Amino acid sequence: MTGRIVLLGATGYTGDLVLGALLRRGVRPTIAGRNPATLSALAERHGGLDHLVADAASPDDLAKHLRSGDVLITTVGPFERFGFPVARAAADAGAHYIDSSGEVGFVRALYERHHERARETGAVMLPAFGYDYVPGLLAGALALRQAGADARSVDIGYFATGPIRRGISQGTRATMRDGMTLPSARWHHHRLVDERTASRVRRFTVRGRRKSAFLVSGTEVLFLPQEFPSLDDVTVYNGWFPELSRPISLYSALVNATTHLPASRRLTDALTRPLLIGPPGGPDAALRARIPSHVVAVASSAAPDPTPLAEIHLEGPNPYSLTGELIAWAAHHLTTHPTTTPGVVGPVTAFGLDPLRKNCAELGLVTV
Repeated sequence: MTGRIVLLGATGYTGDLVLGALLRRGVRPTIAGRNPATLSALAERHGGLDHLVADAASPDDLAKHLRSGDVLITTVGPFERFGFPVARAAADAGAHYIDSSGEVGFVRALYERHHERARETGAVMLPAFGYDYVPGLLAGALALRQAGADARSVDIGYFATGPIRRGISQGTRATMRDGMTLPSARWHHHRLVDERTASRVRRFTVRGRRKSAFLVSGTEVLFLPQEFPSLDDVTVYNGWFPELSRPISLYSALVNATTHLPASRRLTDALTRPLLIGPPGGPDAALRARIPSHVVAVASSAAPDPTPLAEIHLEGPNPYSLTGELIAWAAHHLTTHPTTTPGVVGPVTAFGLDPLRKNCAELGLVTV
């Protein structure tokens, strides 16, 4: 008997994308949220979906409805605030868990808090299972496999083309704002280290052009070393605004310097407030279609004179559209295929590299 798929946050922007992707697969999930009227209207709009009222901040009602083999999807953030009780409900019930978080600190804490419990109950927990950070994990793993035994480091860059400035959601802007004052994790000398976000700038070749990207966090630093134990270094970069990478690096230094000054909170808020400017919600389907994604991974030999050994480029749908499709695919897969990898795991561990590559290609994320 296959489990149900429960979608928490279906009335939000990302939740709506996931719901649409599930319905296109012929999957009718149970939708969950805290507003009964909005939830009921959404359920009726899609032909009478099952629905239940549950608040991510107090998920006791949700826990009562979960059973072993179900898949719980949550798109309710910020995950540092709302994610842990929801994840605990899934782990305790033995329900598989998928979220849309881009918060690497949350993923690190999720592993520490719930990995062992999930292993006990048989729950597969897939955090950050969207554009953040499945494409980078896939590209990185492919590059490292192609590079072979001499590979000791991998650099991963996220890029997008088209009118990206108008194509960023309200949630992403808030995450970017918070990220200016939070450190970014790297895998360095076989351990996790924290560095100032945007403290490093690296150039990648994208469609024949050299483009700059700045240091950010990514779950690649958590999961790739588990798959490739010989890795010395894993570093993730964001190149959405290549021409602004070095100014952003200086901006990050200024923002972080204010944290040591009197009235630092007010100064930091003033400096980062421009990052929140933009319309509510996120880009519509027409705008998303104009902004495809591009991810590159470069695997290299050991320092101090690293030599590039392999380079993998993936192109695919818009980051938000891709997130919806990835989560829908993973949820459907977990309800129909037995798995032997419970716990908080990355996509390569959960599905295997070649099946992951094949299914991502079916979603439009392909090597170029």
